[in-house]
Amino acid sequence: MHFSIPETESRSGDSGGSNYVAYNIHVNGVLHCRVRYSQLLGLHEQLRKEYGANVLPAFPPKKLFTLTPAEVEQRREQLEKYMQAVRQDPLLGGSETFNSFLRRAQQETQQVPTEEVSLEVLLSNGQKVLVTILTSDQTEDVLEAVAAKLDLPDDLIGYFSLFLVREQEDGAFSFVRKLQEFELPYVSVTSLRSQEYKIVLRKSYWDSAYDDDVMENRVGLNLLYAQTVSDIEHGWILVTKEQHRQLKSLQEKVSKKEFLRLAQTLRHYGYLRFEPCVADFPEKGCPVVVSAGNSELSLQLRLPGQQLREGSFRVTRMRCWRVTSSVPLPSGSTSSPGRGRGEVRLELAFEYLMSKDRLQWVTITSPQAIMMSICLQSMVDELMVKKSGGSIRKMLRRRAGGTLRRSDSQQAVKSPPLLDSPDATRESMVKLSSKLSAVSLRGISSPSPDTSTSDVHGNYAFEGIGDEDL
Repeated sequence: MHFSIPETESRSGDSGGSNYVAYNIHVNGVLHCRVRYSQLLGLHEQLRKEYGANVLPAFPPKKLFTLTPAEVEQRREQLEKYMQAVRQDPLLGGSETFNSFLRRAQQETQQVPTEEVSLEVLLSNGQKVLVTILTSDQTEDVLEAVAAKLDLPDDLIGYFSLFLVREQEDGAFSFVRKLQEFELPYVSVTSLRSQEYKIVLRKSYWDSAYDDDVMENRVGLNLLYAQTVSDIEHGWILVTKEQHRQLKSLQEKVSKKEFLRLAQTLRHYGYLRFEPCVADFPEKGCPVVVSAGNSELSLQLRLPGQQLREGSFRVTRMRCWRVTSSVPLPSGSTSSPGRGRGEVRLELAFEYLMSKDRLQWVTITSPQAIMMSICLQSMVDELMVKKSGGSIRKMLRRRAGGTLRRSDSQQAVKSPPLLDSPDATRESMVKLSSKLSAVSLRGISSPSPDTSTSDVHGNYAFEGIGDEDL
C-alpha cells in the first residue's frame, strides 16, 4: 500500500487559535486523512512504548521556533518516509495502534459521525447486497456483515476480500485497491463523492487449488460461479468458441462445479485485469493490457502490423520491484513546498531474470501501478505460505476476539444468466516467447529534471524462493 504526504496546509486552530501546519496523508494518491505533527508524534511515542525505540524508524525532532517554508518541506519529506517505513514493517504496519490511528484520523478528517447506515456492496455479477453497519466499522467488520447477509460460513470469510472499484460504462470494474485494515469502508467510498466508485466482494486468493475449499459450501460455490461467469462475459478469461459452447451447455444443465472445473483450465482464470496502459516491453511506449494471476503478470500487446500477442512474467523470476511516483511540473514553473503540483504519474518497475545470468528491468506506467504491486506481493505471500508447508486457512484467519454478526435477513446469491454468444471481434493471442529469452527489454531511464521520485518502494519478500522455482 502506497503512503505519501504530497502536501501541507496552513490551517486555523480551534476557536480562532493560532495557525498550524496540517499534513495530508494520501493512500494510493487519494486523501486519507489530515493530521498535525503533534498527532504523528503521539503515534510514534505509543509505538515506541509498545515495541521499543530500536524497532522504529527515525522520527523528525521537535523544533523550538516556527519552521521556515524550507523546514516545513523537509519535515514533510521526513514524515512521509517515516509513515512508509512503519507501514512496510510487518510488525508495526500490522499493529492495531497504527491502524486504529489511521481509522480515527480518516473519520475525523472527513467529519463523519459514528452512526448506523446502510452500505451497498456488489458481487462480481452486479448483484447488490445491502448491509447495515456503523460508519466507524473497519474493513473486516464490513466483510463479516456481508458474509452474514449471504450466509457464508465463518471459516470461508478469509477467502474473500472487499475491493474499491470504479464501475465502467460496460459494467466491468476497474480495480482501485483492496480495502485495508486501516480504513473505514463507508468513509472511503463516500468521501470520493462519485457514484462511479463501488465496493465489490471478490475472492482474495490466486491459486485455483483453494477453490476446492470454497466449492464445498453452497454459498461459496455460487460466489465463485457468479464471479467466473462475469469474468468470461467481460473478456477477462480467454475462451475459444468450442470452450464457450461447452461452458454454456454446463450452464444449461446447472452443473456449476463442472462449469468451474472447465473454467479452471482456461487462460487467465482467476486473474485481475487492469485498464490499458503503457510499458517499455518489448519497446518503449508500447500500449499493453496487464492481467495479474497464477503467479504472473501477463501483458497483452500489439506491435505494428502484427496480431495480438502475450508475454508472461512469473513472480518467481522477479528479483525485486518498486513503485515510483513522479509529479510533472507545468512548463516554466518553479516548485514551492507542497504547491503547484500536477497529476501524479505512477510506474511499476520490476527486475526480471530473463536467463540464468541476465537481469532486465521492465517498466509499466499505469494509474493502477500500486494495485499491480499489491497483487505481486499477495501472490508472493501465497507462494511462501505454500512453500513452507503452511495453510492458507491460517494466513487468512480472522482477528482474535472478532465476533461474527449474523444477519436477521439473509440474501441468496443470484445465478447469473447464460453466457452470451462469443465476441466475434475478440482475437486469439499467440505467446510472445515462453521464457522471453529472445525479447530485448529497455531498462529504466533516469528521471527527468521536472519530476520528483521520492515515493520509491522495494520488495524482497521473494528472496526465499530458490532457483528450483524458476
